[in-house]
Formats: sequence, structure tokens, C-alpha cells
Amino acid sequence: MIISERIFYVMEQKNITQLELSRRTGIATSNISDWKKKKTNPKADCLISICDALEITADQLLTGKGIDPECKDADMDYQVTRSDIKILKQIHSLDDTQYKRLMAYMKALKKLEQMESIVEK
Repeated sequence: MIISERIFYVMEQKNITQLELSRRTGIATSNISDWKKKKTNPKADCLISICDALEITADQLLTGKGIDPECKDADMDYQVTRSDIKILKQIHSLDDTQYKRLMAYMKALKKLEQMESIVEK
């Protein structure tokens, strides 16, 4: 599938019309219609608003992972959710000190979990 086909596939799955996608993104319905008729893809500067409107990630739209039933990725046994993206945005907004502290907390939690599993045995 090309990007525009994925867009229409997700729209169909979520019962979103071209008019509704236009309303959510600000993209003209004629442009959306052209993607389908001419089998063209939207411009790059539209992709984020399309992803937001369809509640999918850019990775899903660009690669088909989690969208395209024909797309198989043997290495990926999980999907990145919108919540994951929010967490990553928060992590990226931390200053260096906060980031190092967070990483230390995560390492400590992992060690604590390992120690607890040893004690339980």
C-alpha cells in the first residue's frame, strides 16, 4: 500500500469521510479526493495533521506497521501507542540532570525487580 491507500484504509476502518478528514486537518476535500483518484500521496507538511486526525503515528502511516494487514514485521511484537508518544515527548523535554535522574530511577527499578525475583525463589 502507498501512503494515500493507508489513509483511506484507516478512514474506512474508523468510518471517517473525506469531508470529516478535511474538517479535522484543514486540507481541502479536492486534495483528499485527488489522492484517491490519482493515486498520489499528500505533501509531507500535511502528514502530521493527518496522523493526528486519524489517531495514528507517523511511523504507522509511513511504514504500514499496525495498519496494513499485508505488512509483517517479525521483529516488532508491540505497537507504539499515542500514550507512548506522550511519554517520549515528556522525556525529551527534560533537561540533562532530570534525564539522568530518570534513567537512574529506571535502572534502580530494574535492579529492584531482579532482587525481588531472587528473594521470591
